[in-house]
Amino acid sequence: MDATVGRRERKKAATRQALADAALDLFLEHGYDRVTIRDVAEAADVSTTTLLKHFPSKEALVFDQDGDREAGLVAAVVDRGPDRSIPAALREYVKRAQLRAPDTDPRFHAFTDLVRHTPALNEYAHRMWIRHQDALARAVAGATGSAADDPRCTALARFALEASALARDSDDPARAVDAAFDLLEHGWSAA
Repeated sequence: MDATVGRRERKKAATRQALADAALDLFLEHGYDRVTIRDVAEAADVSTTTLLKHFPSKEALVFDQDGDREAGLVAAVVDRGPDRSIPAALREYVKRAQLRAPDTDPRFHAFTDLVRHTPALNEYAHRMWIRHQDALARAVAGATGSAADDPRCTALARFALEASALARDSDDPARAVDAAFDLLEHGWSAA
């Protein structure tokens, strides 16, 4: 029975990946607004119903790996070294997650341009990223010994997450992230 469950999960994962790959290929080739959910389903050779079981919306097809982001954000805080500040650890994570080197995927620039220049995707990306605020605030509170509802922890989490939106909308994303985290790390007086 474990082998059957394993095979079923592998098939689900393969279908999900095929859908995400087909969607990205179509979106990059034709533009996000010109591609329908039905187009993606046909390209992946599945029904529209199957697609919607894996992805609740057209936007979700673009951001198929978001599940790891929250764990990564929390780990950046919890697993940082004893001499590393929380903002410094989050700066490094945001840069790695949001500004990964373009040579890791030849379609990196095309993907980021697609998200940046498609209002529905840009807004969705922001909503998806900001939804990690509560988990990140809890991690900050735990790491600092603060109360779970400490507004300073929530503010740090929110502003750290907003740094990625600044990066996404900037012509120089790395500079935007550094400016935001310099402010978080050193306050306005350092500016």
